[in-house]
Amino acid sequence: MSSTRWIDSPVGGLRLHVSAGLLTAIEFDAEPRGSRGTGTVLDAAETQLGEYFAGERTIFELPLANDGTEFQRKVWGELRRIPFGETATYGEIAQRLGYQPGISRAVGAANGANPLPIVVPCHRVIGADGTLTGYAGGTDRKKILLELEQPGLF
Repeated sequence: MSSTRWIDSPVGGLRLHVSAGLLTAIEFDAEPRGSRGTGTVLDAAETQLGEYFAGERTIFELPLANDGTEFQRKVWGELRRIPFGETATYGEIAQRLGYQPGISRAVGAANGANPLPIVVPCHRVIGADGTLTGYAGGTDRKKILLELEQPGLF
């Protein structure tokens, strides 16, 4: 059974999706419509996201779906290893996975396909020159998330 819940956040409305007891997606720009889904995973996700935005949580402990290609799953796993308050470049992620830095575009594509932004912290990946490169939720959101984790960064 799948269910959804809308929550408000400092980066706008988020829609949380759960199926078979796993958090499957977090959507940006969600409108507060539909019924409020119930379930322990939705409750836990809402609570943990609230704690994150309040500066009280640095690691998420949620059951996550892992739907994607093998390469995407590897990249997403590495994203979860980037500590709160730190960043990595696409090339660094490629190297950590045992690839040449030249595969950084493929890392970027996998990063952009991440269905669980914030919880799987794709916002912590920046360009090699330190710039805020593309982000599925927009660079304004990326900046807000990074500043939440690293006050005074920008």
